[in-house]
Amino acid sequence: MSILKYFQKKKKDSNTEQAVKCDIKLPTQIKLSLDLSSNIEIIKRVMGYASDIIVREFSLSPGTEVKAAIIFIKGMAEREIINEQVLGALMISDRFNSVQNYTELFQIIKEYGIPNTYVAEEFDVSNIVSEVIDGNTILLLDKIDKVLVIGSSGWKDRSISETSTENVIRGPKDSFTENIENNTALLRRRIKTPDLRMESFKIGTKTKTLIFAVYLQGTAKASLVQEVRDRLGRIQIDGILDSGYIEELIEDTPASPFPQIEHSERPDKVSAEILEGHVAILVDTTPYALIVPTIFVQFIQSADDYYQRYVIGTLTRFIRLIAYFTSVILPALYIALTSYHQEMIPTTLALSIAASREGVPFPSIGEAFLMEATFEILREAGLRLPKQAGQAVSIVGGLVIGQSAVQAGIVSQAMVIVVALTGISSFAIPAFNAAGSGRLLRFPLMLLASILGLPGILAGLSLIVIHLNSLRSFGVGYMEPLISANKNEFKDIVIRSPWWKLNRVPNYIAGKGFRRQARNMKPEPPKDSHDNNTKGEE
Repeated sequence: MSILKYFQKKKKDSNTEQAVKCDIKLPTQIKLSLDLSSNIEIIKRVMGYASDIIVREFSLSPGTEVKAAIIFIKGMAEREIINEQVLGALMISDRFNSVQNYTELFQIIKEYGIPNTYVAEEFDVSNIVSEVIDGNTILLLDKIDKVLVIGSSGWKDRSISETSTENVIRGPKDSFTENIENNTALLRRRIKTPDLRMESFKIGTKTKTLIFAVYLQGTAKASLVQEVRDRLGRIQIDGILDSGYIEELIEDTPASPFPQIEHSERPDKVSAEILEGHVAILVDTTPYALIVPTIFVQFIQSADDYYQRYVIGTLTRFIRLIAYFTSVILPALYIALTSYHQEMIPTTLALSIAASREGVPFPSIGEAFLMEATFEILREAGLRLPKQAGQAVSIVGGLVIGQSAVQAGIVSQAMVIVVALTGISSFAIPAFNAAGSGRLLRFPLMLLASILGLPGILAGLSLIVIHLNSLRSFGVGYMEPLISANKNEFKDIVIRSPWWKLNRVPNYIAGKGFRRQARNMKPEPPKDSHDNNTKGEE
């Protein structure tokens, strides 16, 4: 069956071309014919006669009667490239006048006629359409049953700017963009070694999203790299629009409230993880890269820890750890103490809390749920509104609602303080998805505290610890190195050791014995410097 007959058979009765199905499923490896007009019609029909498809028919250089055409998508292809490197090179030059054989002409154009870094021939219609959708331009010649694919992709990108979610005081200010080529270049700029590997995948039957798995050959475990390949290769979905799709499809325990894959839009942070043996997954059209495997302590670490003095980095990590536990257990602890264990509260404080709760119609659990729900609504409203309006709503709304609720006798002043401190503590966590898990666990702990008091909180925390110890991320224990109890791995967990002590990559990531730096890198002042200066003066 010819190609035109195939489409005529598939075409539905209609008075307009728009009635033709746009999702025609082509048989495998449909080839083009020798007629230029037929080939143009085939490609246009496969693409549903889309209005953004540009077809430009022309004749090769003056003096020849060879008909040609280019097809590209408006907005996806760079017009300057097409004008200068395709039309300008073919319509003005007279080098093709003496060529009589069409096949020879096709090869001459491929090898000498187009000054472009990417020129390839293609004969399968489905592959040709994919190239056009990617932003490339195809060149068709009359009497030739194949085309030339010319690299011309170019669309407007967001410029590389400062990240809005992972701010640091000291350190690089650039961040990933939605263009995966920019993102790979940002990593290449930092890791200038041929050992940096980038393996490409195309996932999504409709979107065909380009995905890169980036790792350091010789540092990343071969088993980890193969596991990443296998999990990405198993994905069968119609479209990937963000790295969040990939995250849910490849993580070990999707039902867990704790994220097992870290994401970041900072190229310096991703580069640091790659140097330690992790694998980064870059997804086109999104600025967030995934990092696997991931352990729990990575979510309380910030890139700023490594750009400041190690003493300050250690202090800030302790503060974040305290803030995380505060955001999880503080409301539940308040409910347990005020409901069951008043004897544990100092007398003066207990009398103050009792006075503030006088006239409040709800028990402590009711107050807590009401204020926590209100705080979450204000947080969500602040995120969804425009930036300037969102800040005003979150601040003014919190002040007005809190003050009004206390004056109306709906909640106590102590509960407002507890909820405010809990919310502020959750903002101190560098990873937004890890802070979200704390917000989610807060509510069941509050319920257990209202039923059993402190034993309920301890039972809930025990279940959380057991669950954390059972989690794995690409074969690595989620609570490493705490569960392995290897003292050599504690140099960069909560305590940030100085750089001259961070001489080895963690064993649970890159394997044993991998050394990052030479020995004895600790800086020391020159020996006998005072004596040398004295002798020089004499």
